[in-house]
Amino acid sequence: MLKQSLQQKLLQKLSPQQIQVIKLLELPTLQLEERIKKELEENPVLEEGNNEEDYHEDSQSDEAPEKDKDQEEFSLEDYMNDEDTPSYKLSAQNYSQDDKHEEIPFSGGTTFHELLISQLGLRILTPEKYALTEYLIGNIDEDGYLRREIESIVDDLAFSMGVETTYEELVELLRVIQDFDPAGVGARDLQECLLLQIERKGKFNPDVKLAKLILKKNFEEFTKKHYDKIQKRVGVSDEDFKCAVDEILKLNPKPGSTFNNPLDKASPTIIPDFILEEEDGDLLLSLNSRNVPELHISRAYSEMIEDFSGNKKNQSRENKDAVMFVKQKLDAAKWFIDAIKQRQNTLLLSMNAILDFQREYFLEGDERKLRPMILKDIAEITGLDISTISRVSNSKYIQTHFGIFSLKYFFSEGLQTNSGEEVSTREIKKILQECIDIEDKKKPLTDDKLAVILKEKSYLIARRTVAKYREQLNIPVARLRKEL
Repeated sequence: MLKQSLQQKLLQKLSPQQIQVIKLLELPTLQLEERIKKELEENPVLEEGNNEEDYHEDSQSDEAPEKDKDQEEFSLEDYMNDEDTPSYKLSAQNYSQDDKHEEIPFSGGTTFHELLISQLGLRILTPEKYALTEYLIGNIDEDGYLRREIESIVDDLAFSMGVETTYEELVELLRVIQDFDPAGVGARDLQECLLLQIERKGKFNPDVKLAKLILKKNFEEFTKKHYDKIQKRVGVSDEDFKCAVDEILKLNPKPGSTFNNPLDKASPTIIPDFILEEEDGDLLLSLNSRNVPELHISRAYSEMIEDFSGNKKNQSRENKDAVMFVKQKLDAAKWFIDAIKQRQNTLLLSMNAILDFQREYFLEGDERKLRPMILKDIAEITGLDISTISRVSNSKYIQTHFGIFSLKYFFSEGLQTNSGEEVSTREIKKILQECIDIEDKKKPLTDDKLAVILKEKSYLIARRTVAKYREQLNIPVARLRKEL
């Protein structure tokens, strides 16, 4: 049976304008510039520059002859469909033979794989073997390793390309690649990579011989730095063993990284969203809007709407459709300008709250002056939602007189000392880093000893917490920091 019922629901939905503000708030300065350029291209109602300057220019243009005014007058016919316009009317041959055409130079580079292919051309191989070797080179990664199994490559050649080969033939061709530069290229694991490099050194050098023996017979112990066990096994003096280890440490575990292509690995450009200046103990904050243009609504379109509303004789169907289109673009332009202003106000409000909270740090630049701060603290100060503060701090940077930092850098948890004072975990990591930097590398400090040192400095931290902070600093365990 059909039933009819009433339900009362309370829903919370975001309007399109609110969604636009949220999306703009997440964008850093560089992406905001691209977003504004895109909006300027899509919406003809939006214009760059100061509206007052444009009005001044318009007032001067009113004094121009009537002939020029007629030529610049806006017409609704610009919005009419021009699909029937012949193509020859849309093109013009305005170039002369005397015109100078300058080409913008661009930098070219050779990729790592092109370097290997060029060396392959110096080898005498049959066309079939050349094609197989070229396929092997295509499977080598940027570090210079062939990480795929040879059996899998044999199957791929058979199924995808219809080429039959054997495991032994591909291994033989791999030996050809392993003879290329840089040394160690084409290795299937780290041990093979280091052995390929050590074999190119002097064969009659005793240190090289011992290094090769260590890599071949004691590689697993060497990676774990069990030097005492290895030295007893090979039966050599401390000095000879140290020289052999030094030879191994000179090798490159990633031979492909020696060939740097600037076109492949371009360092990302960081453009700060905020600029902070310090003058006589005062902090002056400003938004970096150097490349962000001011936006305003075109006066010509606004006047066109007003003229159409006042002129009832010219209200044809085509003109109504055109004006409806312009009204939609006007609304979109107003929303976009309001969203940009709201973004700027929210960013300044949040960043000023962070400055007040971390004032001592921003004045001196000392990392130990950072106070424990979480998103909730700034949300309570500004009256904004935590999600809004999260969007503000995401992918945003500030330029200070002591460097450029990500906003996320200033947020950290807190711990209490013996005296009950709350300190930032970043301060503890700073002390932990200093202790490891000055330690005796022959007897590096364990996590238990580091916990004792921090306890002596009034920081009550467990060993597992020390291990967590050490891993966050990308510092290996004590055994792997040991040096001879």
